[in-house]
Amino acid sequence: MPRTPQAAVVIAALLALGACAASTPYQAAGVADAQASRGYREAPISPDRWRVTFKGNDLTSRETVETYLLYRSAELTVERGYDWFQNVQSRTEAHTDTFIYRRPEPVFADAYWGPHWRYRRHGWYADWHSWDPWGPNPFFDTGTVTAYEAVAEIVMGHGAKPADDRTAFDARAVMQTLGPRIARPR
Repeated sequence: MPRTPQAAVVIAALLALGACAASTPYQAAGVADAQASRGYREAPISPDRWRVTFKGNDLTSRETVETYLLYRSAELTVERGYDWFQNVQSRTEAHTDTFIYRRPEPVFADAYWGPHWRYRRHGWYADWHSWDPWGPNPFFDTGTVTAYEAVAEIVMGHGAKPADDRTAFDARAVMQTLGPRIARPR
């Protein structure tokens, strides 16, 4: 049990951050804010032709985004009363953002003494570097995150799927195969 109100606030903040640090579950996308816009969407082009999209956050892998798109295509096909679907067009886009964040300031520092670190980089540029709070740009660092969005245009059909078409899928078989890999919201 926390002894001070500050400890309770810190614990609550850490729990809130932990809840945010999860990949996008299989869910319909909302329109309220950027976080709610993650998930699947679909739009009819004609009665048997649809555009399906799945957008993940930066913690959702490309494979997961593409799996959820395929599952949603199969689910939509069954919901519309069809048996199979053909993936006419598909693409996966990577959206990469670079951001700058502030490093924590040194606690025990003055003009002559302060924390500094030496580290070795890996790869073709392997050499020793140091970080000094009074060096160039000491309190800022950069990072990048990549989020994936998969888009497909599908055509749905009745009866047995075309046997010689590698882009055609039996909707119920896809749902049965991929179903255990689908993480739904809690």
